[in-house]
Amino acid sequence: MSIADIKKTTETKMTQSLATLTQHLTKIRTGRANPALLDHIMVDYYGNPTPLNQVANVSSLDARTLSVQPWEKGMAAVVEKAIRESDLGLNPASMGELIRVPMPAMTEERRKELTKVVRAEGENAKVAVRNLRRDANESIKKLVKDKQASEDEQKRAEGDIQKITDKFITEVDKMVAAKEQDLMAV
Repeated sequence: MSIADIKKTTETKMTQSLATLTQHLTKIRTGRANPALLDHIMVDYYGNPTPLNQVANVSSLDARTLSVQPWEKGMAAVVEKAIRESDLGLNPASMGELIRVPMPAMTEERRKELTKVVRAEGENAKVAVRNLRRDANESIKKLVKDKQASEDEQKRAEGDIQKITDKFITEVDKMVAAKEQDLMAV
């Protein structure tokens, strides 16, 4: 593996860490209804745990209400139960085949709690990025030890990897700040 391969692999993995952070941040609810909020809910579909978005159509009716339309008539009660038992604190209401999921208004205290959760997710992403930097630097040191790269190339590569790391850390900070702002908006 060459230094260029190490840099490329590291950048790809850091991009994946950002994608994971994005995914985690969409699960943290703001005051607005977002269909992605229900993506991780698993429904018992004929004995198999299945993601909600594979058994029903999830959309937002308005800023504070989601609608869930199961594709099979008999699934409404199962879907409603799965939403109610999720860790999101939602209380769905069945209206025939349509399930309405109102988003409760968030209190100031709850907003501050969620801000702490967002910061923790951001910190986890930063740790992941820094671990990838460490792994890349160790790989480069191994190349130098095996006489496949010079010490000058090592210094240059470590500098490049640090620049990549800084770029991703800045991106994580931006994402966390945007989510915090979104949470604190009334």
